[in-house]
Amino acid sequence: MKLYRSLEITGPLPEGIEVMNPYKNQEVMDACRRFYSKYYNDNNGRRLILGINPGRFGAGVTGIPFTDPKRLEKDCGIKNGFDKKPELSSDFIYRMIKMMGGPDHFYSHYYIGAVSPLGFKKDGKNYNYYDSTELMHRLKKFITKSLVEQVGLGINSRKCYCLGQGKNYEYLQMLNSDLRLFSEIVPLPHPRWVMQYRRKKLNEILRQTVKSLVL
Repeated sequence: MKLYRSLEITGPLPEGIEVMNPYKNQEVMDACRRFYSKYYNDNNGRRLILGINPGRFGAGVTGIPFTDPKRLEKDCGIKNGFDKKPELSSDFIYRMIKMMGGPDHFYSHYYIGAVSPLGFKKDGKNYNYYDSTELMHRLKKFITKSLVEQVGLGINSRKCYCLGQGKNYEYLQMLNSDLRLFSEIVPLPHPRWVMQYRRKKLNEILRQTVKSLVL
């Protein structure tokens, strides 16, 4: 919780790009407190799964990576007053979690975060940290600090799983060559890419992703 309360991007961003910081909302912080108290109230180490950055219908609303309001209530049992608009990435992740034994089992072994734990919008749409070279440059200090803090939560840093086999993976590899946080980074298909462009192969990709993650 301390990590999320302290998240802040200082300095100007490129014109037209807005930061989404749901953690300034008390309802979001209450939902996060209930979620993390339920699934992470122990000292066990977890494997880290890193997405890109929060989207406006998932973590941008709930504050919990890849968990939209619908899955937060239905799958995690945490009632909330958020608009129950679903998110494609959350749909994929919770299908995967179900295949891995459900939220209790999954979250006892894994922690899902993001390379940039704050998200962005431009013209009212999701915007990734790497969509602008200038934005990526300005965020490097913030992203570096956030990665170190996420690993400091008690992560087993031998292996990290990266959601996104393109720019997210390349940037994380570049950062890791300097920071030496992980011994190995395993690239996985990004959930939204799968749901938008490979839907016909959804079950096959889910099985492959679970196989890659299984301890």
